[in-house]
Amino acid sequence: MIGDRVGTITNARVGGAGRELLPTEGPVDVFLFGGVIADIAPAGVLRPRGEVLDADGAWLIPGLWDHHVHVLQWALIAQRQTLGRAESAAHAARLVAAAPVLADGRRVGTGFRDALWSDPPSLAVLDAATGDVPTYLISADVHSVWLNTSALRREGHEPDGIGILREGPAFEISRRLNDVDPVLGDQLVAEMARDAASRGVVGLVDLDMAWNESAWERRLNGGFDSLQVEFGIYPEFLERAIVEGLRTGDAARGAASSLARVGSLKVITDGSLGTRTAACSHAYPGDPRDHGVLAVAPEALLELMTAATGGGLACAIHAIGDIANSYALDAYATTGAVGTIEHAQLVAHADVPRFGRLGIGASVQPEHAVDDRDLTDTIWAQQTALPYPLRGLADTGANLLFGSDAPVSPLDPWAAMAAAVFRTRDGRPAWRPDQGVDAATALAASTHGGSTSGTLIEPGAGADLALCERDPLAATEPELRAMRVSATLLAGRVTHLI
Repeated sequence: MIGDRVGTITNARVGGAGRELLPTEGPVDVFLFGGVIADIAPAGVLRPRGEVLDADGAWLIPGLWDHHVHVLQWALIAQRQTLGRAESAAHAARLVAAAPVLADGRRVGTGFRDALWSDPPSLAVLDAATGDVPTYLISADVHSVWLNTSALRREGHEPDGIGILREGPAFEISRRLNDVDPVLGDQLVAEMARDAASRGVVGLVDLDMAWNESAWERRLNGGFDSLQVEFGIYPEFLERAIVEGLRTGDAARGAASSLARVGSLKVITDGSLGTRTAACSHAYPGDPRDHGVLAVAPEALLELMTAATGGGLACAIHAIGDIANSYALDAYATTGAVGTIEHAQLVAHADVPRFGRLGIGASVQPEHAVDDRDLTDTIWAQQTALPYPLRGLADTGANLLFGSDAPVSPLDPWAAMAAAVFRTRDGRPAWRPDQGVDAATALAASTHGGSTSGTLIEPGAGADLALCERDPLAATEPELRAMRVSATLLAGRVTHLI
């Protein structure tokens, strides 16, 4: 039945916003036509039409979105050694040494978190474990890369005793590592998309650091049809995008379908917490002069956002530290641009209500709060701004848009919802539970419209839908994380079915 268009979903229970508007509190039949919901009736009252999908009492929810994914880099995880369990630099070096050598002669590992290691990364440790094979370890936040001597020389860098590249140079290494054969890359992206569909995902925002339109044109023309995609444009491609007339919401040119559309200008204004480069008002421990990295000056950000707005492009501004968030909000207020702030991990108290007041979406990754809780309580212990203020943002009217930042966290909206609601994982006590949101807000934030205008299941709405085993509004934290999705529909077409 994969690929079939469904005419009727029978015996479904509706979860999420809008169910109080339904004609019954019991199971319903949902009638689909032309990719939208045509009607909803109490189960069994009307004759089913077209292809029938029996929900068998499963919960019907709007299809889910991940609002921040680096698609190709996430897909390439399948070829890379995972390093998330590394407890020290020596441990990470041993793990990556066991990775297979890829066809291009390199070893690649990903996901290490070194901020709390007792032994700092060094060339000596990595070289001893990996030898002459060029070896690359990408940090969990992708803002730093640890290379052995062979890799440094291969990439044109002189060994310095440590082997760590941060921010711009690290991003350049990731671009090179991501420059794989398109046939292989597209195959891995297709596998990634099928996995996403199995979790109820119908769409994502792709923020790969590349000219993404051509990649998605190629994929769609090659038969990709599992997800909707909105792709970002980086500053180095902004002039090209404007000259060629790309505008937010336009379909990718030359593509066989309209599943991929132009998204926003993506600007990375500061670093990250894990790499200790997020731009903050208070210094990092150990150096009173270290306030992180402001990668784009406020004046340059204004120019970029003004140009994008004039060209019909929305903006997606990466800002993690409180200084970066303040500058990003100032730029939105000055330029009148529309769009989002990506991450918003540390926000000054006075800036929290500005998101809602300016109509700027908070594109946030709730799993990062759980991942970074120990870092926040140590490295950011002296910061006075609010870390991961989900409830604070929601209470002042900001539109929350949940994502994973995959590969930083796995592409799994159920994990994001669990972290947002319960603020914990692995049985630990909840971290800053006052900043958790309710389940209805978390579910809405995981749909295309976001928390303030999340997709409803009602006549006239698009038939982007998922069937799950439990009511997501009543599930426990372990139940949300383990949520089983039995079917996913994109415009009424089945993209996942078990």
